[in-house]
Formats: sequence, structure tokens, C-alpha cells
Amino acid sequence: MYTKLFASLLVIGTFLLFSLKTTAAENPTKPFVVVLDAGHGGHDHGNKGNGYKESEISLNIVLKVGAELEKLPNVKVIYTRKTDVFIELRERAAIANRADADLFVSVHCNAHHSNAYGAETFVLGLHKSQANFEVAKKENEVIYLEDNYQEKYGGFDPNAPESLIGMVLMQEEYLDQSILLASLVQNNVINNLKRKDRSVKQAGFWVLHNTYMPSVLIETGFLTNKTEGAYLNSVKGQTEMAREIGNAIKSYISSLSISTEKIRDPQIEQIQVEKTIETTKEDIYENVTFKVQLAASGKKLDPKPQNFKGLNEVTREKEDGLFKYYYGETSDYNKIQVMKTFVQQKGYPSAYIVAFKKGRKVNLPEVLKSKAN
Repeated sequence: MYTKLFASLLVIGTFLLFSLKTTAAENPTKPFVVVLDAGHGGHDHGNKGNGYKESEISLNIVLKVGAELEKLPNVKVIYTRKTDVFIELRERAAIANRADADLFVSVHCNAHHSNAYGAETFVLGLHKSQANFEVAKKENEVIYLEDNYQEKYGGFDPNAPESLIGMVLMQEEYLDQSILLASLVQNNVINNLKRKDRSVKQAGFWVLHNTYMPSVLIETGFLTNKTEGAYLNSVKGQTEMAREIGNAIKSYISSLSISTEKIRDPQIEQIQVEKTIETTKEDIYENVTFKVQLAASGKKLDPKPQNFKGLNEVTREKEDGLFKYYYGETSDYNKIQVMKTFVQQKGYPSAYIVAFKKGRKVNLPEVLKSKAN
């Protein structure tokens, strides 16, 4: 009963609040508001792998990110906490909603019983694996530290996957934008800091579900890993991590800066993608061409923009009796990832990246693995 009631209320609340929200893009005089959320705090230290405190590290990183963003014109930074205090999960989202924020970024550190390491960035969604669920479950269990949590969270159970279903509805409107920001964060951290790529993922985090704006949660690395924990606990590690997160947010803001009332115009969106690509570090694979496959069909279509939701650069090839339609063509893997996100926003959610060598399709994981070796 609780789960059904919870999901119903979320649907109603989503409709009302989406109808009322005004974005910075729609109102040029409104500052672009970024809410930075340092995970945990106060009596909630978060994980304490190798004796380090997640709450302290996440706060240090957030303050450094904020200091850089505050230098930008027409950008307002709000912190859910600036000191070592405990903030309830629902209050973190409420802070962002009261501020009519344009972006919510939550920073954390990971932990695991193994020697796992690497960075991963989450957007809200139904967990695609047990591992994703376990990460979300760990962060959501903070509600147990709050008084009267059962009343405050309407019967939500962090240990029950079914409780996450209604949550996804709240962020569905902003999922594409959240994925874009998450991809920029992940690309910066992996390429510039040489951290292990644990990818952009979806999971059911309570701190994200009740925010009415694009939102991401960054797991900067594992404190339980001796080397990575020491790095994240150092001034160098925190400064570098903050720099890359801050630069990703700057790139995201820049990609929206030309937005107007015609933000859904295909030509405008193409320009936004090009601006984002310009700020993304190159990752070139020699003698390899990457494309985004949009669809495969027995029907032969003219690859004109009007047949593909306004997309330019669509090509058609016949393979195994089917016509396959591709978007983009580049040897830069980071660029093609941004392009994939773009076409997913345009209405091709199942689009995926394919690789070619000398005009022949090759296995993408093997291509990526060959460079790693």
C-alpha cells in the first residue's frame, strides 16, 4: 500500500512542479543556480575506509568546486552544507527546489569489501544491476539516522527495490540533461586524472529523486582502496577532483548558454552539442571510425533531417538485407559519446555506438580494449 501511495503522490507532484518551473534558459535575467551537495556530515561520517572520513573529503571537494564556479558571471552557487553538520536527505533536495536551482550535484566517496577502485557518476533511474542497487542502498540508508524517518519518507524502504520505481518518475523529465552532465564529469575525471572508468550509471538515490532539475551523484573513488583512499584524502587529490568536476559543470553551463525560447529547435541543439564537444578532451583511435547507429529497417529512407527528427549527418548503409542508419562519423571516442547522448535526447533512446575499420564493422569492446592494452 505504501509503495502505491508513494508512487501516486510522486506522479501528482511531478506534474505540478514541472508545470511551474522556470529555467535560466527561459529567463536570461535569472542567474544559473547550482546547488552543491557534500554527502553526509555531522554524526553521519559516511564510510570511513582506511580511517578516512567521507563526510570531510566530500565537503573539501565541494567547497573547492564552488569557489571556482562563484567566479563565473551570472552563476549562483548554493551549498547544502559548508561545515560538518548533518543535513537530512529530503532537506538537501528541498534546498535546491526552494532556490529554483538549475543543477544539483552531490559528491560522495565509495567503499567496498574488495579492493575496488575508480570513479562513477550516477543519475536517477531503476538500477540496472545488483551492484548499482547496493551503492544506492548504502547512500539511502542515511535516513535511518533521522528522527521519525518512517513518517518523513512515507514508508520508503532503502532495502526494497520496489520502493525505487516511483522515484524515477520525478527525474524522468531531466534525465537526458543529467546524463549529459554525468558524461562530462566522467570524461574529465577519467581522461585528465587517469582514474579507472566505472562509467555513468543509473540507480535509485533518494537525494536525487525529489529534485526538480538535472541532478547527478558523483562517487569520486573508493576510500577502502589503499592507494585511491590516500589520493582522495590528500589536498592534491581533492584539488584535482574539484577542478575536473568544476570544469564539467562549466562545460554544461556553456552548452546551455545559447539556449533561448527556441531551445527545442534542432539547429540550436546541434550548436549546443558542438560547443560541448569543443570542451571535451579528445580520445582518438587511429584507423577507427565511430558512428552512432540510430535504427535498422527493411524500409529505405532518404537520410534527410526531416526523416530523422531534424538530425543532420545521417547516413544509410545496407547490411544483411537491412538498411542501417547512422549519425556522425569520427575517430574521437569522447566526441561520439556526446553525439550518442544528443541523439538519445532527440528521441532515439536505443541508439548505440558502433566501430568500423576500413569500412568493415568491428567489435567495439575489442577496439576499446586494444587501446587500453
